[in-house]
Amino acid sequence: MIEKLIKANRSCRRFNQSKQIDSDILKRFVKLAGLSASAGNLQPLKYIISLNTDLNEEIFSTLSWAAYLKDWKGPKEGEKPSAYIALLLDTEISNNKWSAYDCGIASQSILLAAAEKGLSGCMIGAVNKKKLSQILNVKPHLEIMLVIALGAPGEKIVIETVQDNNIKYFRDKKGVHHVPKRDLEDIIIKVFD
Repeated sequence: MIEKLIKANRSCRRFNQSKQIDSDILKRFVKLAGLSASAGNLQPLKYIISLNTDLNEEIFSTLSWAAYLKDWKGPKEGEKPSAYIALLLDTEISNNKWSAYDCGIASQSILLAAAEKGLSGCMIGAVNKKKLSQILNVKPHLEIMLVIALGAPGEKIVIETVQDNNIKYFRDKKGVHHVPKRDLEDIIIKVFD
């Protein structure tokens, strides 16, 4: 089951905006993130959830989408996420280098939970954090780490094998999103039996 969820968990950038997500589902995702591993068990992450259409537009304005797709400025109306979860570091609890690992682990937990529910998401680190902090009225001791966009998938995403060491994702003429991944023999250096 975990293999199926990991394969389904692709960075989706086009959503079916008309399909809303229940707030209880998003709270469950955050609960699972909170149950995930945390360095020193400090649990320094805090979360802001938005399902509000107007606020989502403001959040959207602070995000940059898909660096490899040079001619694409991000989802158009009807393709935008239905929800966002912002991950914030509470610097009064921790501000060490391990906090970034916590953020990655928590994000993966949220995205795997979303995949289990038939939803898709995208971790976005290219955020205008100053502007978003103002929009969300974030207190000074809370640092925005990243934003997860969530919604019903609005695009087909396929995994393929890396060719000629080119790892850049791309869209074909039909709009299918292709994600090259390295073969197992390319990522395992040694096996000690």
